[in-house]
Amino acid sequence: MNNQDLVNPDQKIISTHFDQEGYEGFASENLKSLVTALEAGQVSVVKGMLDHFRAQDIASILEQLTREERKWLFDILPKPLDAEIFAYLAVPVREEILPLLDSETLADVIRRLESDDAIDLLEDLTDGQKQEILQRVAPQARKILEEGLNYPEQSAGRLMQRELVAIPVNWTVGETIDYLRAKEDLPKDFYDFFLVDESNKPVGVVPLSRAMRNKRVVRLADIMDQDLDLIPVDMNREEVAYLFRKYALVSAPVVSDDGRLIGVITVDDVVNIIDAAAAEDLLKLGGVRASEFYRSIKQTTFSRWVWLAINLFTSIFASLIIDNFAETIQRQVALAVLMPLIASMGMNAGTQTITVAVRALAVHDLKLTNQWRFFIKELIVSLINGCVFALVAVLIAWGWFGDWIIGLVFGVAMFSTLLIAAVVGSLVPIFLERWKIDPADSSVVLVTTVTDMVAFASFLGLAYLIL
Repeated sequence: MNNQDLVNPDQKIISTHFDQEGYEGFASENLKSLVTALEAGQVSVVKGMLDHFRAQDIASILEQLTREERKWLFDILPKPLDAEIFAYLAVPVREEILPLLDSETLADVIRRLESDDAIDLLEDLTDGQKQEILQRVAPQARKILEEGLNYPEQSAGRLMQRELVAIPVNWTVGETIDYLRAKEDLPKDFYDFFLVDESNKPVGVVPLSRAMRNKRVVRLADIMDQDLDLIPVDMNREEVAYLFRKYALVSAPVVSDDGRLIGVITVDDVVNIIDAAAAEDLLKLGGVRASEFYRSIKQTTFSRWVWLAINLFTSIFASLIIDNFAETIQRQVALAVLMPLIASMGMNAGTQTITVAVRALAVHDLKLTNQWRFFIKELIVSLINGCVFALVAVLIAWGWFGDWIIGLVFGVAMFSTLLIAAVVGSLVPIFLERWKIDPADSSVVLVTTVTDMVAFASFLGLAYLIL
């Protein structure tokens, strides 16, 4: 390799953070070669290799680099840019890259994206930038994008794409095929024909495979499915994902308030929603956000302060209980040794129940009709576990300190803590959901606080009375 191919022959511009051992599942040996070229700053080699990567792979590569490295690689991407790259980029990374584009380049990217991805990208821009970009888009496309931006961010209207195949209900298979062959602005991918009446209201759906298996003279109305899963334009996107999951949908029509067909949602978009919702709930239980993976140290540090501060102040209540029994602890050092064991067991038991409840609520498995059954089940499980671990606790404390009374106190406290952890862990998410509060956001702090208070109050209270 000649020195002219190096960005800086004396210094490596790219100090890659790729985990090469993890590539086996998502890329070929060529990707490892790209890593080597990045490390050496070999511009011509990197350019040549990028031509062979798909948009998803390039987006993944950009996500794994630092801000400076990302800018360097982005500058040498083949032009014109593959618009699909922006559809697969994580939002925090995309927000870093957008300022690197001039208005004309960004408008060109918007024009080549499907409407749902274009709207998603426009949302990352300031109001002034949006207007400037929209002025560079054709009037018909601009109208679609402006309408999409007016829908609530988490609604079906924001998720849907306007490109779809709507066919008059009185057409035949042959007429439909001829129309599709002549039409130039069809969606890149589609799975169903939506049959509409004179007022553009959907009346049926014909899967593409079914149409291809029938003769040209067959009327679409004779082979259509009339059981349509219509999605209101203002439906929450997580409700949309639930419908796709429940009915195994591939695509579904989106209708306006007056029932007219205005868009379609496809399964590839819903998969992203399901994945994001599941990941978000899991991360919320830990008091963090998915975007932290791509944020700077400063941004991540500040984002975690809130929940750490809340946890600190709620922990004070448990500490106040301990403080009230300071004299008892001084007389029996064994109490100080055993207290963390009870608190830890309570926290783990509560977290187990919370995790099951939050996940069940998220996917609509836990409903008003079966909440009581779920609670009874968790209660029975906690009673069984409470008895087992109470006996284990008695034996541990007795064998450790040679005092069966301390063992008895420890066992009773263990039983009550596991019982309360299950009760609170199952009820708190349910009530938060009823009060329109995200249970993934608040459950852990509330349940941990309550279980700690119960654990210390029962353990130290019994010790004070008996010892």
